[in-house]
Amino acid sequence: MIAVVQFPGSNDDRDLRFALKTVLGVRSELVWHRQGELPAETAGVCLPGGFSYGDYLRCGAMARYSPVMAAVRRFAEAGGPVLGVCNGFQVLCESGLLPGALVRNHHLHFVCDFVHLRVEKSAAPFTSRARPGQLLRIPIKHGEGAYFAEPDLLARLEQRGQILLRYADAEGRVSDAANPNGSVGNAAGVANERGNVFGLMPHPEHAVEEAIGGRDGLVLLGSLVDALAGGRRVP
Repeated sequence: MIAVVQFPGSNDDRDLRFALKTVLGVRSELVWHRQGELPAETAGVCLPGGFSYGDYLRCGAMARYSPVMAAVRRFAEAGGPVLGVCNGFQVLCESGLLPGALVRNHHLHFVCDFVHLRVEKSAAPFTSRARPGQLLRIPIKHGEGAYFAEPDLLARLEQRGQILLRYADAEGRVSDAANPNGSVGNAAGVANERGNVFGLMPHPEHAVEEAIGGRDGLVLLGSLVDALAGGRRVP
């Protein structure tokens, strides 16, 4: 079972649950932020996009103190897979479960568009369905999505292969022109050193149906589901 955490202001929680439950066929449950424990059968955790606590102070800065985040931390420290999408990525960084921070887009505008992502590494539990260099087309929608890390931290992330996704153009080239928000290293998705916590600004749950944007999001969400099935690919 995958727990999808709901904060006040979450607005992609049901979209994420739809992608997991209806499209991928895995059991998922919504878990309210005031719960101090995750359901006993939790095998994976997803933090959805939205505007937790109205994005007061900084995005994710208040959500990190929700009772459920203590349980999420314990789950992650025990090796459980945790995925944070957009605001969920921000919450993970604010909580210290992921390195770096998300700051205002370099042009100071909210951006809502489809982007191309280059997969840098194929690995369970988040990118096993992809091959290195594969391009995915997935939408973004954020105002504070510029990933920031000090040069020495960025160098360590590069060395350890923790940047799993980068913004690229339609030909797979990584450049400033393909960077929609000013993220350092064109980073679109970053994992922790252990590899069981992953945050990304693009929304894979909005790319699971051919009629409304394609199915590239299933490459990422399906990788998580496969990992929970013991590496067996789930339709």
